[in-house]
Amino acid sequence: MPEGLAVSLPLTGFGYSKWQAFAYGQLSGMVEPLSAVIGAAAVTLIESIMPYALAFAAGAMICVVIDDIIPEAQKNGNGRLASIGSIVGFSLMMALEVGLG
Repeated sequence: MPEGLAVSLPLTGFGYSKWQAFAYGQLSGMVEPLSAVIGAAAVTLIESIMPYALAFAAGAMICVVIDDIIPEAQKNGNGRLASIGSIVGFSLMMALEVGLG
């Protein structure tokens, strides 16, 4: 529903009729069931390396966030606090993961 609205609403703003915008919104969602089946098949094929792939993705996301937070905090004079907060937050997250499984 949100994706269809994200496609349909701008089209009505550009002058398409409501039915045309609705049809294009529906067409944009037609690929999702097929893509879901392909994604599910891919997950079953690479199930053994999935934890490593997800760990790599999580590490990359943490790296990007920290890379943005620390320089921004340096501008405001809070770089040390941001660094310590990032380390404490990451350590807490890992402890909860190990403790709660």
